Amino acid sequence: MTFGRVIGRVWATAKAPGLEGLRMLLVQPLTPQLEPTGRRIICTDATGAGAGELVYWVRGREASFPFLPAETPTDTTIVGIVDSVHIAKPEDAPIVGAGHARPDPPNARPDPPHTRRARSRKC
Repeated sequence: MTFGRVIGRVWATAKAPGLEGLRMLLVQPLTPQLEPTGRRIICTDATGAGAGELVYWVRGREASFPFLPAETPTDTTIVGIVDSVHIAKPEDAPIVGAGHARPDPPNARPDPPHTRRARSRKC
């Protein structure tokens, strides 16, 4: 799923029969920090989103799923309207992932010897 902002509406007098009755909206893709990125796209709308709203959309085969059992020929669909976004500050973010060990909580008991697991360290 990708963030986007609805910036317009598309009208088409001639379109594929599977698209009859579906709204198509112009969406500007956004980064997780809500800054514009990439080219604008046209999405079918499964949510009733309006101009200026922050949405998330999907691409590919999953874009037709909200319209099942109809077989909709769409490649991008708005599947949600975003109410708010909260992004952790870098100093608050946990350091977990490849090459990093999760820090132990302050009152954590050590693992018994027979269950100790190797912890990786970043060199």
